[in-house]
Amino acid sequence: MRLADKVTLITGAGSGIGQSSAYLFASEGAYVIVNDIQPEKGEETVAAIRAAGGKAIFLQADVTDPASVARMVEQAIAQCGRIDVLFNNAGISGVGALHEVEPEQWERVMTVNIRGVYLPSKYVLPHMMAQGGGSIINMSSCIAEIGLARRASYAATKGAVLALTKSMQVDYAPYHIRVNALLPGTILTPFVEDYLRKSYTDQEAAVASLKSRQLSNDLGRPEDVAKAALFLASDESKFMMGSPLYIDGGVVFGKNA
Repeated sequence: MRLADKVTLITGAGSGIGQSSAYLFASEGAYVIVNDIQPEKGEETVAAIRAAGGKAIFLQADVTDPASVARMVEQAIAQCGRIDVLFNNAGISGVGALHEVEPEQWERVMTVNIRGVYLPSKYVLPHMMAQGGGSIINMSSCIAEIGLARRASYAATKGAVLALTKSMQVDYAPYHIRVNALLPGTILTPFVEDYLRKSYTDQEAAVASLKSRQLSNDLGRPEDVAKAALFLASDESKFMMGSPLYIDGGVVFGKNA
């Protein structure tokens, strides 16, 4: 029960890594606040947690809208009294080399992936400061450290999230708040499946190519990242501050011969 008595808020928890993290956090004793923009997906996550004997509620919010996020945090505090862990997981993909990306597409990716970290953090932080601590986990990506074809907008946001994580840590360390970032490689989620549909005509060949660039010779699974998120959420990572945690199958620091 590594998260016993902890209240955790996970954005984008209706599918993929967020959903896997919600299941795992609940199984480790957390009270999970499931957020998603799509109520049916969020409620499915909550139902599964409760069916397994866990504790969870669903709070709908658009992480790009200040009023929506503020209302979600107010509801969370009213119902749970505190927020010990914030996992800023919500995000979208962006495909295209820079000259191919239309301004409205660029703005959409910037808004969801950066503003969607800023706003939940902004409204949760005062409560963490008042209660004397907490853990914030920001979803970056290994693409923040490497170049990858036709991913300009997505790479820009994930690099920004990593830089933001380090800056946040400096500001909030005096309040005993830890801020760390997850940097996954290619994880087989609906998010990645959408990217493959948009980017490749031969998806089987694309998956083989993605596997080949990872030393693991395989794609990650949502539960691989969820386990890393659990570590950052728990007190086991109490000496990690402003750190990037790689779950990338060896993309960043490895190279096949």
